[in-house]
Amino acid sequence: MTTTPSASACVSGVNPRAAASSRSSLAGRREWLALAVLMLPVLLVSVDNTVLSFALPEISRHFATSGTTLLWIVDSYPLVLAGLLVAMGSLGDRFGRRRLLMIGAAGFAAFSVVAAFAPTAASLVAARVGLGVFGAMLMPSTLSLIRNIFTDRNQRRVAIAVWAAGFSAGAALGPLLGGVLLEHFWWGSVFLLAVPVLVLMLALTPAVVPESRDSHPGRVDYASIVLSIATMLPVVYAIKNLAKGGPLLVSVTAAFIGLAAGVVFVVRQLRRDDPMLDVRLFTVRAFSGAVLVNLLAIFSLVGFLFFVSQHLQLVLGYSPLDAGLVLLPGLLMTIIAGLAVVPLARRLPPHAVVSVSLLFSAIAYSMIAFLGEGGSAGFLMVAFVILGVGVGASETVSNDLILSTVPAAKAGAASAVSETAYEVGSVLGTAVLGSILLASYHRNLVLPPGLDTEQAGRSTETLGGAVEVAAQLDATGASLLRDSAFHAFDSGVTVTSGIAALLMIGASVLAAWSLRGGGRDGRGGRGSGGSAQ
Repeated sequence: MTTTPSASACVSGVNPRAAASSRSSLAGRREWLALAVLMLPVLLVSVDNTVLSFALPEISRHFATSGTTLLWIVDSYPLVLAGLLVAMGSLGDRFGRRRLLMIGAAGFAAFSVVAAFAPTAASLVAARVGLGVFGAMLMPSTLSLIRNIFTDRNQRRVAIAVWAAGFSAGAALGPLLGGVLLEHFWWGSVFLLAVPVLVLMLALTPAVVPESRDSHPGRVDYASIVLSIATMLPVVYAIKNLAKGGPLLVSVTAAFIGLAAGVVFVVRQLRRDDPMLDVRLFTVRAFSGAVLVNLLAIFSLVGFLFFVSQHLQLVLGYSPLDAGLVLLPGLLMTIIAGLAVVPLARRLPPHAVVSVSLLFSAIAYSMIAFLGEGGSAGFLMVAFVILGVGVGASETVSNDLILSTVPAAKAGAASAVSETAYEVGSVLGTAVLGSILLASYHRNLVLPPGLDTEQAGRSTETLGGAVEVAAQLDATGASLLRDSAFHAFDSGVTVTSGIAALLMIGASVLAAWSLRGGGRDGRGGRGSGGSAQ
């Protein structure tokens, strides 16, 4: 008896039509080229999150900023980005993701030039706000376009791994690029690197990236946009004010306003037939768990970079370029871990992969907490390599889980949630860990006698200010101030790292519980249906 191919396929349990459909859904050369183009804004936006890390000492000296102003220069960009991501994701679903991507690229390039030539600290903060607005247009578009371009689950997982590796690599690459530029140019040059890359992206995007949008979009909900921003800004301000030792009533009031706006936002989304963000997704344990993992992984990365960049340059005396090179192995490990975890994710449950990955971050911070005061460059390099393993692996798996829970047509909103978690983690990494470090520095710094009021104020505000003032003193006074400042800073790093290590252990436990049973299309989510054009 002769068995036909069709019969043979049926006997083996494989549906020929399904197999043909699977083959037709595989991405080809054009789709992978589109991914390469989409990686350009991903790298730039994530680089911009951390490129200031190594420019902070020079900016602090150039503008004679207070510690709080310095934190706002860092945080204004990711704060605005986080507040607008959900809104921009919804707008991209409605008006076209590629269109929003190109508008964002043009605006981001323009504000990069403005930031590079900012004449005052206040104008630099304003330019960073503008970068946040247009950066928010870029990021939901990239991940949601990937969700619609790569319909095969395994290929999409690889594409997301590349995307996540680019995000993590960009965050770690920022200090290295900043070091190279600061070695030869002024601090504003760190912003100009975005311009030629975005010009290239604007030229290539129309040719290789297909347009996509939700075929049944809801109305633009301006009230929800305002509420999402009103939730983020007061809460972060409350954290900063509390860490600085400001009035407790101000912090409590700001936090209350933010939380109240958040409650109103949630209630509004639940009552609308076409919500800007389907908050019911957060009732899916794997989805909400993956979002929190995203937040905490980036929290650990950005918080680490905030203090290690200052320690390498100001305490150990490294040039910006040499300090960036110290972090290069960690950057490479972040990329390698993000890609290497893809085959592991096919064989192992996601909760196990992510939980173990986060423990790597906990180990890195524990090393700093127990052994890091006065740590050498080699010691910090090893710690950052270990941290890179944890961040790279956890980001790939958690982003894949987030996207697999929603229909393709709603990819923009889901992508925005993922990236909002990233940006909130970035904000909190500096706002929480940076503020704790600053408070500890204030508490432990002992000023030498003979400083005038201005010198004392600058020394107390930041480590960079103390180093600058020390250069104006005689040998004895300079030595006393530097030694005290270095000790106060490193003591703060020890406390901060201990807190971060405990948070990472908690995140690992959370991942082990919340992600159990996740990772399969159609389980625990909204399905995989939906349409996009």
